[in-house]
Amino acid sequence: MYRKLSEEEIAVLEFQNCKAENWNFVEVNTGFDTKYVSNVRFSGNIKLGKFNTVFTLAGGIKKHSGIYNATLHNCELADDVLIENIQNYIANYIIGSNTIIQNVDRILVDKRTTFGNGIEVAVLNETGGREVKINDKLSAHVAYILALYRHRPELIAQLNRMIDFYSQKHASETGTIGDNVFINEVSLIRNVRIGNNAEIEGACRLENGSINSNEYDPVHIGHGVIAEDFIICSGSKIDDNAMLTRCFIGQACQLGHSYSAGDSLFFSNCQGENGEACAIFAGPYTVTHHKSTLLIAGMFSFMNAGSGSNQSNHMYKLGPIHQGIIERGGKTTSDSYILWPAKIGAFSLIMGRHYRNSDTSELPFSYLIESKDETVLVPGVNLKSIGTIRDAQKFPKRDKRKDPNKLDQINFNLLSPYTVQKMFKGVKILKGLQEHCGRTSDTYTYQSCKINNPALKKGLDLYDKAIRKFLGNSLISRLENHTSSLNDIRGRLKPDNDLGLGDWRDIAGVLIPEQIVDKLLDNIELGRISKLKEINAFIENVHKNYYSYEWTWAWDKIQSYYKLTIETITTEDIIRIIEDWKEAVISLDKILYEDAKKEFSLSSRTGFGADGNNDEQRLDFEQVRGNFEKNTFVASLLQHIEEKNNLGNKVIEEIKQHQL
Repeated sequence: MYRKLSEEEIAVLEFQNCKAENWNFVEVNTGFDTKYVSNVRFSGNIKLGKFNTVFTLAGGIKKHSGIYNATLHNCELADDVLIENIQNYIANYIIGSNTIIQNVDRILVDKRTTFGNGIEVAVLNETGGREVKINDKLSAHVAYILALYRHRPELIAQLNRMIDFYSQKHASETGTIGDNVFINEVSLIRNVRIGNNAEIEGACRLENGSINSNEYDPVHIGHGVIAEDFIICSGSKIDDNAMLTRCFIGQACQLGHSYSAGDSLFFSNCQGENGEACAIFAGPYTVTHHKSTLLIAGMFSFMNAGSGSNQSNHMYKLGPIHQGIIERGGKTTSDSYILWPAKIGAFSLIMGRHYRNSDTSELPFSYLIESKDETVLVPGVNLKSIGTIRDAQKFPKRDKRKDPNKLDQINFNLLSPYTVQKMFKGVKILKGLQEHCGRTSDTYTYQSCKINNPALKKGLDLYDKAIRKFLGNSLISRLENHTSSLNDIRGRLKPDNDLGLGDWRDIAGVLIPEQIVDKLLDNIELGRISKLKEINAFIENVHKNYYSYEWTWAWDKIQSYYKLTIETITTEDIIRIIEDWKEAVISLDKILYEDAKKEFSLSSRTGFGADGNNDEQRLDFEQVRGNFEKNTFVASLLQHIEEKNNLGNKVIEEIKQHQL
C-alpha cells in the first residue's frame, strides 16, 4: 500500500542530500524507512518499497537494502531493493524485490519498445528472403517453418501476424527488472526487459532485448558482452566479450570467449566459443569451440564444427545469396570447407575442402572426403564409427535445460523413421548406380561425388544392417510383454492410427510425420491455430506421441521388407524377424567394438611415456586412458550385446509358446 511522504520524512531525506523535482510524486510503501535512502535524485513518478533485507555478497561483504548515490526517474521499486553508485541514472523501470543494482552507468527505456520481440533476423540468406521475427515464444520448430517454408506465403503471413500481435501486446515505454536480479559494473542497459534471478556483471552494452531468466533457470551475462536486438532464453550464459547483433539465444546455450554472432538463431544447448557466426540457423546442440571457425549461411543441428571449419556463400556474382544445410549429427574436421549451396546427409563427417555443390541428403551416415580436389563419398560408413554412437548417447545427458517450460522438443534417436527412410532411399540409389554403370565399375558418380566400388558395396551392407536393426527394435518394443496368443500378437501389431505413414521430417530437432506437419501448416493458414503457444503445444503433443507414429511407419516397412501382412503373419515370421534383428545388432556392435579397439592400439600410444621404454609407455597410457576391456564405453558395448541377445531370446521363447 503506497502513501505520500510526510513532511518529516521529506526533511530527513533532504538532510541526507536527497532531492526531488516534486516530492508529491514520490510515494512509499508501508514500513518505508528514510534511514536507507541517501544522496538520491528523484524525478517523475517514483514508488519505493521498504528496506528490511541485508544482502551478503561474494566474499562475505554485507550491505543493507536501500538507495545510495543514485538518480531515479519514473521508477517503481518493490521491497528490499539495493541500488547504489549509479553514475548517470535509472529511468522508466519497474524493479522487483530483492534485486541488487550497483556500479552502473545508465539503465533506461527511452521510447516505446518491444524489447527485441519482432526483430527480423536475416538467417541463411544474408541478403534477406528468409527473415525470422524473433520473440519470447520462438521455438526451433516455428523458426524452421518461417525460414524454409517460403513456398507457402499465406502461412508465413499468418505466422508473422501472430508474432506482430505478440510483440505489440508486450510493447511498453516502461521496462521491468525482475525479482532477485543482480546487476553490477554495467555501462549501458537500454530498452531491455530482465527476468527473475538474472545475473549481469561486467557487461559493456545491452540494447533492445529481453533476458528471459527465471527462478528455475537463471541467465548469466558476463564481462565485456555487447548485445543489440536480441532475445536470450532461460538458462543461457553469455560471457567473456561475446558480441551479438540481431540474435535469438535459446534455452541453456553458452556463448563466450569473444564469440561473435550476427543475424543468427541459436536453439537449445548450443555452444559457441572463440569463432564467428553469420546468418546461421543453429538447431539444438550446434557446437563450435575454435577461434578460426566460421559458420555462415548454414542450417545445423547436433553438429560439432572442427577447427578452421568454413563455408562460402558468396560466388562474387550476385552477392552472398547461397545457403547450405548439414542435417542432424554432422561433423566437420579441422580445416574443412564447403562451397554453398550444398546439402549434407544426417550424421555425416566432412573431411577436407569441397568445391562442388553436392546433395547427399539421401545417403546418411556417410563420409565426405577430399581427394585430388574431388569429393569422395563413402556411404553409411559412419554407422561403424564408435564416435557416432557415443555422440548419440551423450546428447540427452548434456541437456542443461532446467526450465519446466521447454521451448524446443528434441528427439535424440539415432535410428528413426527420418534416418531409416533415407537409408531405404540410399539403398535404391546405390543399387541404381550399380545397374546403370555396372557392378564391376571401379567408381560411380552421384551428385558431383565419387563413390568407389568397395565403398558402395559396404554401404549397402551397412544400410541393410541398420534397417533390420531399426525394424526389429520397433517390433520388439511393440510386442514385449504382449505375446499371450497369436491373435493377441496380431492385435498388438495393428497400429494405433494411420498417422506416421509416408515421409518424415526433421523440423529442427523434432521428428514428425509429413502428414502431421502439413496438417499443422494447414491449420495455421486457415486460422484454426492463431497463437504461438498453440503451435508449440501442438508440436509438444506430437513429440509425446512419437513412438505411436513410429510404429505406424515401422509396421508398414516391415510388411514391405519381409513381404508380410497382419492377416498372414505367423509366429515363425516374427521369430525370423527377431533373429534377423539379433544378427544385425550384434554384427554392428562387434564392428563398433573393433573401431573402439583402435583407440587403444600401439599407434595410439605415441607420445605416452615420452622419456621411457615400452613398458613405461604402456603404463603411462593406461594411467591416462585406462585399459581397453575396463573402459566404461567398451564395457557398456559388451553389455549391450549380451542384453540384446538375451532380450531377443526371451521374446522368441515367449512367442514359441504360441507357435502354430
